[in-house]
Amino acid sequence: METDGTYESRDPFGGAAPPPQRRVPPPVPRPAGPPLPGPSATGSPSAGSSATGSPSPGPSATGLPPVPPVPAHTPTMPAAPPRPDGAPGVRHPVVDWLDAPRPKAGLGIWRFRHVPPPPGGPARLAPATVVGMLIPVAVGLLIWSAYRRGTLPYMYVVLQTLTPGDWWYHGTTAPRDWHGLAAHNVFGGVVFVGLLCAIAALGSWGKIVRHYLGRFRAPVRAALAGAGALIALAFVWPEAFGLGWDPLPVALPVLSLVSLVGGGYDVLESPFLVYPLYALITALVVWPFARVGEWNSLFRAWRARSAAGATAPAPDAASGVPRSQWPELRDAGQHRAAELLVGELATGRMNDVDCARVRRAWRDTDRDAGRRAALVRALTDQGAAAGAHPSGDRDLPHRSATHDLLVDQVRIGRYASAERTPPAYHGAGLALDPGLLGTSLLAVGPSGAGKTRALVAPVVEALTLQALTGTCAVVAVGGASAPLGADEAYDVVVRLGDPGSRYDLDLYAGSTDPDEAAAFLAEGLVGDLEGVETRRAATVLAQLIGPYRTAYGHFPLVPVLRELLEARSETLRALLDLLPADGAQAMRRELDSRMRQVGTATDLGPVLADRLAALDRPVFAEFFGGGREVRPFSLAAVAQHPMRVRISLPEGGHEEAARLLNRLLLAQFQSVTRDRSGRGHTAFLVLDDAASALTPGTVRALQRLRPQKAAVVLALRTLAEVPETLHGPLLAVVGCRMAFSGLPTWDGRAFAEAWGTERVETTEVAHHTVFADQPMTRAFHALRKLVTGKAVTTEAVTVREVERQRWSASDLAHAVPPGHAVLSLTHVRGEHTPPLLVELRG
Repeated sequence: METDGTYESRDPFGGAAPPPQRRVPPPVPRPAGPPLPGPSATGSPSAGSSATGSPSPGPSATGLPPVPPVPAHTPTMPAAPPRPDGAPGVRHPVVDWLDAPRPKAGLGIWRFRHVPPPPGGPARLAPATVVGMLIPVAVGLLIWSAYRRGTLPYMYVVLQTLTPGDWWYHGTTAPRDWHGLAAHNVFGGVVFVGLLCAIAALGSWGKIVRHYLGRFRAPVRAALAGAGALIALAFVWPEAFGLGWDPLPVALPVLSLVSLVGGGYDVLESPFLVYPLYALITALVVWPFARVGEWNSLFRAWRARSAAGATAPAPDAASGVPRSQWPELRDAGQHRAAELLVGELATGRMNDVDCARVRRAWRDTDRDAGRRAALVRALTDQGAAAGAHPSGDRDLPHRSATHDLLVDQVRIGRYASAERTPPAYHGAGLALDPGLLGTSLLAVGPSGAGKTRALVAPVVEALTLQALTGTCAVVAVGGASAPLGADEAYDVVVRLGDPGSRYDLDLYAGSTDPDEAAAFLAEGLVGDLEGVETRRAATVLAQLIGPYRTAYGHFPLVPVLRELLEARSETLRALLDLLPADGAQAMRRELDSRMRQVGTATDLGPVLADRLAALDRPVFAEFFGGGREVRPFSLAAVAQHPMRVRISLPEGGHEEAARLLNRLLLAQFQSVTRDRSGRGHTAFLVLDDAASALTPGTVRALQRLRPQKAAVVLALRTLAEVPETLHGPLLAVVGCRMAFSGLPTWDGRAFAEAWGTERVETTEVAHHTVFADQPMTRAFHALRKLVTGKAVTTEAVTVREVERQRWSASDLAHAVPPGHAVLSLTHVRGEHTPPLLVELRG
């Protein structure tokens, strides 16, 4: 397109060199940093080896995660030769990336080197508008000329009516003394000002002047208005400018009126009266120009900038120091740490992840002197490796999307230059960030529309990168074949049903509360069944797993839980006998209540056992705590640590188990992120296929995620995979909605209702045939029709405002080209954008 390389840059590293992690010198393998001296190189195992799959060390006093040991494995070096250290006149690509401009822009616009499109020129004025402006001027000049010559009829009737008769000679308006002369001056001034106001109103001069001034910036508009005010003052006070023409009747009528009121011209001899009058007249003349030039708005903006600059100047903006020189550290007096980081950048030992991590840590310790001092010590001792992710990774092994970690953006396309797109978005890059994803995102499109390739995969890659900076935690859930990145990009990879999986999934999410565990288990097992209350199902589960935990010290495994749900009398009786009569009375009552319900018409045990049978298969025998020596992973870890987790669902003949696990993981995520302490990072759950995961309970719980700094990214093939009663609540609870091309009309109808309507101006033109009554007129009309071939018509134009759907169901189904989507965004701050057409291939 014509905007390529003009409105924004796609490559954060300028296209001149590959990403910084691929240009580091050989002694520093990517992504690890320089070797850590002393004992720090032989620390405790990394986070991935903890018993729960979560990082064992917590955040340090520096505001960053503690530095782990150098990983035993190091990625292979790229084949490109390294850049020589300290080469004169050569800037490392990371330095160029860090110093690149990122101007403020609208929601969802790629800010890296973004150049706002030039403002479109104002619409051309119709000739009728120009004629309508000039005709009142001509008529006003004729009336003023007639008044000056005394030929305007009845012009002095008002003057004779409103003034005493002894001011004039009998039957005329010839003045007898100074009273009549002053009255003539006042009357002339009133006629002049009245004509001027009438010309401006009838000719729409204010609208036309604003039309032409609107193409200029605010300071230029103010300057042009000031020039116009000077010209007007030159005609009002010509003697003040040394000009020889007669002044306009503006000041003299005011002075004459004051003389009439004061009883003579003697009152004008007082400077305390005259100079304020001069100032008042000047202010009245300048006032229309000040309104047109918007001087008041410009003054308020200047005052606001001055106040902001005086209270909180931005280090890199106020001093002009580039970001690569770390002005925030220098302003705090930490010149040694700043110089060390500058050297790390110049030699390629610091990549974009390190820059984003250090800047975030510096901001987070702004109000804590102790943590700030510890951070400075870590930077001085370890340089770019200070506070690296607990896994030891400082980059991903491979990137497929374009990222700008300084503002946490990932580019996924560009905005189409369509009629519905605002001018500021025409051709601009489309980018997502945690502030937008934090309101949750729902993407709907048929298979092959590009949901995974164009949206889910870039978003997951961006979140894994941002997790390395400590900004967020991410759990990516999808099939084993879903392209969600290499295993090396994650801290924990759970491959359910794969005997080679290094991690297992905790079915109870690390919970010790039977009621809490039973709640999300019930949601996962029967949340999608109509007519089955998850609350009653949770009660049945709690009545079994609670007593079992009391008896054995842990929750039951899948086969054992299935046996308990099948409610064989000997099984429940044996469990009851294990509960002490004096120390577990509450649990005995729970189990007694469960035993009384067995076999009744409302017993949900068989239903739950039938659903749980999907997980009680030989392929899952070694999972969910089934005895294999693997590390169990609890989803509660992502609520406490910035982890990167990949959960691979079983495929093939285990679709029912995959759907059940999808529901269970969503319910667990909503449970573990509730009321979590600290909330230092945002937790994200990405479901590549959210079919069957959305139930009334999980949709209702989605609205509680945003206050807890948690969010989900959901992808669906069609809304028909969700119960129809949930279409409205689901679209209402998510902040970002995305409709891909190929959407069916019934799905488009739900999006159209969610996006609502807007008021638009429509113009209707009707042509009516003219029927003449006179023979001569009919003859002329017949001759005109013979010459032009068209009948004589009159044109009737109707302009009105109507409400129209932003995107109708038909437009969403048929007007979205392949490779495009319609996207609306909402930020966690409450800002939002209308649904806009975006190109995902750009």
